[in-house]
Amino acid sequence: MRFCDSIFGRLLKPISRGQLASTVERHDGNAYDKVFKSWDHLVALVFAQLGGVDSLRALEAVWNANSHHHYHLGVGKLARSTLSDANVRRPVAIFTETFERLSGLADRTLKREGFEMLRLIDATPIPLGQLVSWANWNGRTRGLKLHVVYDPAADHPRRLAITPSTVNDVTAGQQVPIEAGATYVFDKAYCSYAWWTRLHDAGACFVTRQKTNARFRATRWRPLRKTKANGFTIIDDAEVKLVSAGNARLPIPMRRIRLRRDDGAKLTLITNDLKRPAIEIATLYKTRWQIELLFRWIKQHLKLRKFLGRSENAIRLQIIAAMIAYLLLRIAARESRVIMPAIRFAGLVAASLFVRKPVADIDRPISTDPPRARDRGSPDQISFCYA
Repeated sequence: MRFCDSIFGRLLKPISRGQLASTVERHDGNAYDKVFKSWDHLVALVFAQLGGVDSLRALEAVWNANSHHHYHLGVGKLARSTLSDANVRRPVAIFTETFERLSGLADRTLKREGFEMLRLIDATPIPLGQLVSWANWNGRTRGLKLHVVYDPAADHPRRLAITPSTVNDVTAGQQVPIEAGATYVFDKAYCSYAWWTRLHDAGACFVTRQKTNARFRATRWRPLRKTKANGFTIIDDAEVKLVSAGNARLPIPMRRIRLRRDDGAKLTLITNDLKRPAIEIATLYKTRWQIELLFRWIKQHLKLRKFLGRSENAIRLQIIAAMIAYLLLRIAARESRVIMPAIRFAGLVAASLFVRKPVADIDRPISTDPPRARDRGSPDQISFCYA
């Protein structure tokens, strides 16, 4: 009988075992866990995300109940005490570099030709409440913060960073490598004139909202050719200059676009893009909503509300494992040409992780029809029949 890998095994295919082994060796990731190695650890945490498992005891029970599938995954049985120790000790960099390699692979797999380089930058809190005592309080939540650079054309996160909740969004944004020719879209929390200047000097554009205490003076009004679009109306478009009584400087050409949404709210956008029409720039900022949908999807359908450990290292590992699981779902859906909503696909994966059938047939029942007997051609020819 022809071998057919499980759904979970097929989802893990993009992770290179050889590259993971070199990463583990570089960070000495198996120093404290000789039996429960980094591959076992990664597979277990990704399984917990995809299968909706939210406790160590449940993960141990569900994982070991499917031990007859472990051979083809290259893993063994799981003890929750061993997993708990690994969550505390294993370097986060191993999971982080695995995510980065998968993100590069997703760039090639999910890339859509003809789309411009658009990067959405935003952050979302990971509230921990009274679960831990080491988390910082930023006035709103106690916990960590997940910073993401998202590619809306390919529909996947390109980079991520996890910081204490007290770290400003713009501080993490300034660490993002700048891509020449790209357009970065972010909200007004990412206000740094020095960073904006670096983006401009590197050949990148940005679109953001104007802060209420920032004053810009119009130096030239630009004509409006089209003012109405789906969801908003352009009020005016002007080239502006920063007016400041302090030491703030913004030595780059700037543009201010004011618009009114259909619900009556007014927005003021600031950009260094002097070429695109005003309505196109406003549409780019409207695209920023996609990263909010990403955060909502991750928090609703992956396990980032309950954690398998209380140490900072364990929580960071689980957050990165959730992002790896998201990338694996996106890559598998695209490679298998699965055409269905992402929510439905994730639900089917959770219900059939150890079912042995192609990912493309995940919404179809397994065929139980016996194979048809082949014509032997000649009655004098001997044939072997296997039951």
